[in-house]
Amino acid sequence: MQLAYLSIGVLGVFTAWQLYFHYRYFVRLSAFKAKERSYEKLPPVSVIVVARNEYQNLKANLESLLDQDYPDFEVVIVNNGSWDKSQEYLEQMEADHARLKVVKIVEQERYPKGKKFGLTLGIKAANNEWLLLSDSDCRPVSRNWIRSMASTFTENKQISLGYSSYEKKSSFLNLLIRFDTFYTALQYLSFALAKMPYMGVGRNLAYRKSLFFSVKGFASHNHILAGDDDLFINETATATNTAISIQPEAFVESVPKDSYGDWIKQKNRHLGVGKHYSSGSKWRLASLHISNTMFYVSLAAAIYFCLPIQTNYFFLVPFYMYLGRLISQYFVYGFAMKRLKETSLLYFLPLLDFYFFFFYFFMGVRATLSKPNRQNW
Repeated sequence: MQLAYLSIGVLGVFTAWQLYFHYRYFVRLSAFKAKERSYEKLPPVSVIVVARNEYQNLKANLESLLDQDYPDFEVVIVNNGSWDKSQEYLEQMEADHARLKVVKIVEQERYPKGKKFGLTLGIKAANNEWLLLSDSDCRPVSRNWIRSMASTFTENKQISLGYSSYEKKSSFLNLLIRFDTFYTALQYLSFALAKMPYMGVGRNLAYRKSLFFSVKGFASHNHILAGDDDLFINETATATNTAISIQPEAFVESVPKDSYGDWIKQKNRHLGVGKHYSSGSKWRLASLHISNTMFYVSLAAAIYFCLPIQTNYFFLVPFYMYLGRLISQYFVYGFAMKRLKETSLLYFLPLLDFYFFFFYFFMGVRATLSKPNRQNW
């Protein structure tokens, strides 16, 4: 009986810990409403995309970047050492579109150039103070993408965090990828609203050119493979200089991975970068994931010790606590999903949350133990 009471107490602690994150942070995104701003004084914007052997994606998506409804913008495409038909296509498009600027990097076999190098050259080539970054496999969902993102470009802001969804497909892998993308966004957007910004996603991210050069670009983490987006934001974002833009027209949509191996490889790289976040960012994220892991561990222990106790339906207490947390998730996550146009994920929430309990635990251990990748691309 004592073990049953102890297990219930431990479960209660971690349930409360989870609810703390729900109502201290995540509810901010659920309740967020963008302020109406005038579109009359919009600054010039440089859209920057770094591409490497992305001919098919450029052919599919470049027109949507050039066709934006915005008064003053340019599109800078950095062809980073491609050996497919990218350069021929880009030269043809550049001749037909005055807004397009192509930066070509000729790669030397002994000295390959990574994305950070390409992005640095693209930023140097950009004519405007505000930079809007995306990837070649991304497509704005609206002709007002730049306009919607630029609505947050005010005098006291230097960074704007956007949202990039993935195409919806009928597969379990696609469901996992879209939920993982939502859950990541729930964290970085909610923490930004709590004035604790720690990362952004390079598929849809804006910042000032002067901010980039004020910290010497990627100098502090140029030796790390990834991090051109999240490590840069982790270094430069403050409580007052960061905004979020989650109007539906500000979204871009990306092409998801179609194999588990490719997705796991991508996640391992992203999670590995987290080791280089600031101490405060690492503590908050670790606290969140530890509380989630321990919730399920203590839930299993409480069910095991309480199930034999039939008196006054005591064996139901762990289930009530699980149900209370789940209802909170449906409420908080549900409104956040509505903001990000991901409500279809809500039907699978119990399954996805339980699956990612295992996923994040094992991926976190793997990323922590792996050696930092110092490749250039």
